[in-house]
Amino acid sequence: MKQIEILDCTLRDGGRVIDCRYPDETIIGLGKHLKRAGINIIELGFLRDDTVFAGNSTFFSSPADCDVYIEQICENESRQNEKYVVFVDFGLYDVNCLEEAEKVRVSGIRFGFTKKDYMEHKRQVVEAMQTVKRKGYELYLQTVNSNGYTTAELLELIELANFISPKSFGIVDTYGSMYLDDLEYMWSIVNRHLDKHIAVDFHSHNNMQMSFALAQRMIQLAADERRLVLDTTLNGMGKCAGNLNTELIVDYLARKKDLDYDTDVILDAIDRYLYPIKAESEWGYSVPAFMAGLYKAHPNNVIFLTEKYRLNNKDIKYILSGIDEAKRQRYDYDNIQRVYKEYSSCRVEDSETVRRLASEISGKEVLVLASGKTVVDCAGRISEYVAAYRPLVISINYVPEGIKCDYYFYANTIHWEKVSKGIDHRRCIVSSNIHTDVEDVAMVEYSRLIAEDSPLFDNSTIMLLNLLNLLQPARISLAGFDGLNERKDNYVEGTCPNIVSGMDYREFNREIAGLVRRYRNKTRGKIEVQFLTPSKYDVGEAI
Repeated sequence: MKQIEILDCTLRDGGRVIDCRYPDETIIGLGKHLKRAGINIIELGFLRDDTVFAGNSTFFSSPADCDVYIEQICENESRQNEKYVVFVDFGLYDVNCLEEAEKVRVSGIRFGFTKKDYMEHKRQVVEAMQTVKRKGYELYLQTVNSNGYTTAELLELIELANFISPKSFGIVDTYGSMYLDDLEYMWSIVNRHLDKHIAVDFHSHNNMQMSFALAQRMIQLAADERRLVLDTTLNGMGKCAGNLNTELIVDYLARKKDLDYDTDVILDAIDRYLYPIKAESEWGYSVPAFMAGLYKAHPNNVIFLTEKYRLNNKDIKYILSGIDEAKRQRYDYDNIQRVYKEYSSCRVEDSETVRRLASEISGKEVLVLASGKTVVDCAGRISEYVAAYRPLVISINYVPEGIKCDYYFYANTIHWEKVSKGIDHRRCIVSSNIHTDVEDVAMVEYSRLIAEDSPLFDNSTIMLLNLLNLLQPARISLAGFDGLNERKDNYVEGTCPNIVSGMDYREFNREIAGLVRRYRNKTRGKIEVQFLTPSKYDVGEAI
């Protein structure tokens, strides 16, 4: 048996990027290339109770579903010594439904469970692993977020592993938060107490670009004293930051350890099957991925806070630190939105501020400048309007060039911090979700400006319109409130709107147009609202 084995989980963990919707041709083609390259263990996908398998997917209802793929992968191939495994998440598949291993070509079950699973359902976790072995499968024990266990808890898990005797014990860097010293400490505990016949399986994520370095260090630590399984994916394919790249570690092992892997075949597989997927999907290192590793949080929480709310690091750190660790490591849209609203709704007494602003704005002509490109494209029209009507001008989240503004409205932390030190604070209206101690700004209450029942409740332009409803100008003319196009390139100065994860540009435009329509209905007879420049949000006619 080899001292080091590569377990490629592209079809399983990599498949999470596309909800495991691989075409049959891709599943078979990837399997053949991995086989030809000498990969030791090929993970085909997940077992799920709620799956009705019909092909073109690596979600399976039973190991028998995999046989059609394995047979075609192996057809007319000379290498026949690789193994095939599938992954079971505790609570998502009843292992009592497994066929006997001798009846199928899948030889191993990777069984994953969280610390919460183990602490709350210890007996069921143990029984499930015993059932896997009793059915004749090799058991790969995967402790999700291994570095989330205390030393005492880790020792208890190792004791359990020694009792169960799996093929491998997993060290899993679920949030990509490990540094070399973290790995070395965990290795020292596991290697000292785990029975020597049990391999160590290392599964990393690349949030801090440490996967390749950690894998090399793991190889050095294992040396010749313990068998090692390294989890990899082609091109690092995986949710958010992705995983250890198969091509990198295979090339390293071939060059430095003289192991029999074919890097060229791996690169061919990436070129043929992965590049088309990556053209439509995204994975790999990013700042949100790094922050997920830094704060040991589910990456979707960080992505939601950065992309949807465009918060800075200080705010994200504060918000995440206020979430229970167990909840932080799961993605719950409603919870993260609730926590954000709580954080943002810092109460301020703004009645005097509103009275002062109303004394300047009530009954006036107001020009609102958003940051769409039409502010530049229609500069002549805007200049003519300003000359003719002499409106009070308010810009949103930016300082426009060539147009003198009476006020600058800021409802976004990132944009505010770009200008906060170089702008006349007496001309700034700032919503209270921006945590600032800058003096002289007009601070207004965030919670009464947002559109509570909308997924785009904190759109800055809608927030300003709601403020103006309190201030009662005679007419509001909107410029640069353009809407998104498919390329999302219609914003000046690199500004862009907050976009809910999963909402495409058409949905975004429809939602904002609906909010504008509701605003016009609400203010009819009190405030005239018109578009000075073309807009996808205009439910009437632009002037």
